Amino acid sequence: MIVTPQLKNQHLLWRAGFGPMAEEYQQLATATNKSYINSLFKASAKSPEMIDVADSALKGLVMGVKEVSNAQKRDLDEDQRRKMRQQSREDIKSLNITWLNQMVNSEQQLREKMALFWHGHFASRNLNILYQQQLLDIIRQNALGNFGDLLRDVSKSASMLNFLNNNQNKKGHPNENFAREVMELFTMGRGNYTENDIKEAARAFTGWGANISGEFAFRKFQHDDGQKTVLGKTGNYDGDDVLNILLEHKQTATYITRKIYRYFVNDVPDEAHVTWLADRFYSNYDIKELMKDIFTSDWFYDAKNIGSRIKSPVELIVGIRRALPMKLENEQVQLLLQRLLGQILFYPPNVAGWPGGKNWIDSSSLMFRLRIPQLIYDNDEVGLAPKDDDDQMMGMKDMAGKGMGKMGKKGGQVISAAVDWETYLNKFEKVPREKLLSAISGILIQGVVPVDEKILSKYVDSSSRESFIKSATIQLMSTPEYQLC
Repeated sequence: MIVTPQLKNQHLLWRAGFGPMAEEYQQLATATNKSYINSLFKASAKSPEMIDVADSALKGLVMGVKEVSNAQKRDLDEDQRRKMRQQSREDIKSLNITWLNQMVNSEQQLREKMALFWHGHFASRNLNILYQQQLLDIIRQNALGNFGDLLRDVSKSASMLNFLNNNQNKKGHPNENFAREVMELFTMGRGNYTENDIKEAARAFTGWGANISGEFAFRKFQHDDGQKTVLGKTGNYDGDDVLNILLEHKQTATYITRKIYRYFVNDVPDEAHVTWLADRFYSNYDIKELMKDIFTSDWFYDAKNIGSRIKSPVELIVGIRRALPMKLENEQVQLLLQRLLGQILFYPPNVAGWPGGKNWIDSSSLMFRLRIPQLIYDNDEVGLAPKDDDDQMMGMKDMAGKGMGKMGKKGGQVISAAVDWETYLNKFEKVPREKLLSAISGILIQGVVPVDEKILSKYVDSSSRESFIKSATIQLMSTPEYQLC
């Protein structure tokens, strides 16, 4: 396969973002790869605004409890807890859709793609909408910043401290869960520390907690201020000291670099490339510079790294919406799509996040993935029912039911989408008829093996130029090759 400038730019847009929008198609062949890289980072330089969808009544309830005097102060009563849980579930759905729309429409493609990576790396399931949107804001703000700052802010977030039980981590009764996951999943990786390191680190994190509104709270009377030994270093450490020790250990830079390489380059890491990247990353933990090193390296555009990754469900959904400008009448149907495909934002399967790679695909999910473009084109209904896994979903098993929007005749959810075909068709107005299929395929499909045009032409409507472009686009999006980036 010849890696043309157009293919380089397309590859960059899929890996560093969620694929090109319709209006970017003509730029792919004319812009230089260097200019695309520069514009990518420039667009993502500005700090994003916080996504705040929490119900005002819920915020008022929380603030009311927080502001009562110490003599009267009590935790939420059961009725308040029930109302908070119910409203939080609805607000988390809104947070999901709002962030998804941001991924589709934002010019800050690299920032949102990095935030999606960190969302899986710092995985947290928490039914509290205030905590969830605070953690998302931390991740989006620091997505291209300093990894040390990101690690510290996440570690002090109410979402993570509660999810990993550190509110129960007290002097004389340490809870090791938080310390274990910080070492195993967030920094060094399994096998690079001892059980005693975890026990000692847990003592250092005693007293770390958060108040009801999500603010970090250090409870000094619950903190063990005795001497600890962590990774061979001894002192009267607190949690910040332990995080610094982990950052000083080069294994942390290597672990993070390898994970980013697998997410953005190839599921099978080239260890020589990982070592080179990690050496540079370790000097300052600058995430932006690490990503620049990746995107400006010739090997990033090697044929073996193009079309080698399976798109995650979120990448697939967002990519389709960017490729085909559309307005969804019932946006919440995307929650059902996420659930059927195995990746619901804010509901990772566990603290390790989504495993990714080939785990995204099985015989059932692949067939459904291939049907999604046609469902959108036909405004058809999703007849599949997700598995009843309410323990994992924490009360979200009604996600495919009540309040989801338009129902079909068969009882399924209708994907009611109005595609702006005029905008899409205009991008191909200068392409000769005999080159249309190749042009559309060149934009939508990556990989070494091209789609067989002779086979594809059998399923394309050739009655008019417009019908040809529409049907060819949907058919190409319905191929296994479109599942790759």
